[in-house]
Amino acid sequence: MAAAPIRIYDPDDPRIAGFVSIRERDLTGRDGLFIAEGTVVLRMLGQGAAEGNGFAAEAILLLENRLAGLGEVLDAFPESVPVYVAAQPVFDAIAGFNMHRGVLALGRKPAADIGASLLGRLPAASLVLAGCGLSNHDNVGSIFRNAAAFGADAVFLDETSCDPLYRKAIRVSVGSVLTVPFARGLAAEAMLRGLSEAGFEIWGLSPRGAVPVAAIPAARRIALVLGTEGEGLPDSILSSFRTARIPQRPGLDSLNVATASGVALYQIALTMGRVS
Repeated sequence: MAAAPIRIYDPDDPRIAGFVSIRERDLTGRDGLFIAEGTVVLRMLGQGAAEGNGFAAEAILLLENRLAGLGEVLDAFPESVPVYVAAQPVFDAIAGFNMHRGVLALGRKPAADIGASLLGRLPAASLVLAGCGLSNHDNVGSIFRNAAAFGADAVFLDETSCDPLYRKAIRVSVGSVLTVPFARGLAAEAMLRGLSEAGFEIWGLSPRGAVPVAAIPAARRIALVLGTEGEGLPDSILSSFRTARIPQRPGLDSLNVATASGVALYQIALTMGRVS
């Protein structure tokens, strides 16, 4: 059961300092914290924390007219998590812009060792995504949503990919960033080498791929590798692993990387018997 709500009258109240100017602070980082926005994301944060996935809520900030409809969602959080409530003018002054959703949570990222040990905790039969140089937060959020939809076991991101716990990425993922296990921080080559050594069949997705994605044979462990928008995967990766393409009509260079991830995941999930 969540704590009794605490009303905030002053946007400079130090108790809600973590919610101040969320757009600007998204760009500079939050020292292990992140902002979760919206009812669905708040629910998934509470459920995931209760299941012990490594995430935790530090505080919740609600627009006063949202409180009554969130009782069940708030019940998933322990009493130690403060719930702050503010009127619209105060709420907007805290956030730094008009926040019509009126639902925010200050979350804490999992300990670093949870991501570092992810590869060793995957099941014997696994389907994962690996992202190299993914710099668009909308795409990363959509990729996580696709991963959840098609039963991927994890997402691995290299050190040049953006943080999936950026507020917009979480929102676009509809909270899937909080439920699909992920690891981020290795160089692309080291990340893919580790997956290969762990028994994954590595397939780089590219319009120049050697075979259609439907021709990727079933295997106990498959990793689909995605490159950044425009440039795609570097030649060093495409020449080191097998490659696949998504056939399409001529006249367009390629699909958006998030769209491509959904098409490829569906095909491989079908091959592996994860969807029907």
